[in-house]
Amino acid sequence: MTPDVSLGNWMFQRAKRSPKRRAITFEGTTITYGEFQDRVDRTATVLRDGGVRTGDRVGYLGVNHPAFLETMFATARLGAIFVPLNFRLTGPELAFISEDAGCHTLVADSAHTAVLDSVRNDLSVRRWLGVEAAPDGWDDQLALRDAAEPVTDTEAVDADATAVIMYTSGTTGLPKGAMLTHDNFWWNNANASCTLDMLESDVTLVFAPLFHIGGLNVTTLQTMLRGGEVVLHRNFDPNLALEDVPRYGVTTIFGVPAMFLFISQMPGFADADLTSVRMLICGGAPVPEPLLKAYAGRGIPINQGYGLTETSPMVTFLTSEFSMEKIGSAGTTPLLCEVKLVDDDGATITEPDVKGEVCVSGPNVMKGYWNRPEATAEAIDTQGWFHTGDVGYIDADGFLFIADRVKDMVISGGENVYPAEVESALYDHPAIVEVAVIGVADERWGEAVTAVAVLKEGEELTLEELREFANDRLARFKLPTRLHTIPEIPRNASGKVLKRELRDTFG
Repeated sequence: MTPDVSLGNWMFQRAKRSPKRRAITFEGTTITYGEFQDRVDRTATVLRDGGVRTGDRVGYLGVNHPAFLETMFATARLGAIFVPLNFRLTGPELAFISEDAGCHTLVADSAHTAVLDSVRNDLSVRRWLGVEAAPDGWDDQLALRDAAEPVTDTEAVDADATAVIMYTSGTTGLPKGAMLTHDNFWWNNANASCTLDMLESDVTLVFAPLFHIGGLNVTTLQTMLRGGEVVLHRNFDPNLALEDVPRYGVTTIFGVPAMFLFISQMPGFADADLTSVRMLICGGAPVPEPLLKAYAGRGIPINQGYGLTETSPMVTFLTSEFSMEKIGSAGTTPLLCEVKLVDDDGATITEPDVKGEVCVSGPNVMKGYWNRPEATAEAIDTQGWFHTGDVGYIDADGFLFIADRVKDMVISGGENVYPAEVESALYDHPAIVEVAVIGVADERWGEAVTAVAVLKEGEELTLEELREFANDRLARFKLPTRLHTIPEIPRNASGKVLKRELRDTFG
């Protein structure tokens, strides 16, 4: 018999086997696995009573909260699809994603009901559920959950069914929804189990946003799969992180380099009790050598990973034993994942230190893009290899290094920013003739979103004016933090913008 590895079932099985173990600690309150599963099953009843059925989409907008995980697992118990939404997005951006996914139900915390209400007339959502506070027009999910009976007759879910649709910024300016199956989540965690050496006694501190695949599926679900404890923070607060490590005996933490940098810059870092921490896991960008040394000085190793939303996310991993020997490397693949490099003609590169596009194969690779068959066919070839758009090389020892990006994506503070989306918004500014957006190295954020513009004759434009103009169109992390004006955008003979030349000039 094939085991049921669906999100809803494996959590149900975990809770059945360790009901009294500490599951989630949030703002001083701890619930056990038995209590968490009871909440999940009651939430499933709330969703089903509201009309959610197999295949329906349930969106969630909010900062980190136990209700995020309760809603996700409850959605899975019904065979429905969970759609986590980026709480940094504007109303129009959220409206596009909700309508593209066809969300039946939207769940939002008290800080984010207003942004959805601002675009409510543009949405075809059938039910609105509020967490912690429910304004007019919203039902109170937590009150309904507490009054509901736990669901008992749940749906049998195929492992290849979509569990989560996670949206990524699109190279053409429109986000695409990566369809991650129950199998994708299961096998990614199998890869992690063979690579990260997680323990059932682990206590993981989670401050990375759960709507990101890294925040959700690196240490959070891996720890819960093993029956460990998740200490959940609403948002990233470096001082609170330093306080909670000794308070709860935190052993593992996932974050992006900027987060660990900010923690290391806190006045209390040198004297903080960090003796319980045995592993930091860092993704989103290579970890600079000074940061490695800062934590090594506290006796804490940093493990680095490379992954994407479309790969659930693990592609390669650099364990701490190689962190100084292979500085800048993304590491090697876990047991159940393969990487190859291809040249411009699609031929596989076998020689070491030769650059090519990074392609990934494995059971962690997404099913495809929601309602985007053309984009799916472009990203996943007929042999099942996912083409990442990243350029890298593999050294003689088999370690992958990411060298560039085919798609010109900017990674700022762990957030992916596609220039096409930003350029589309900035082109509407009345002073701009042409604009190109690039990423420029930044000590704090990894890369800074940088606009290079050609202005109309006689016009002037400041960075503050440009940011104010785009503030209602783009999430704040997408807004340029640098602006350069030039007489002409460099292009090649076919008219393509030479962004590499711009990066060389302004980097």
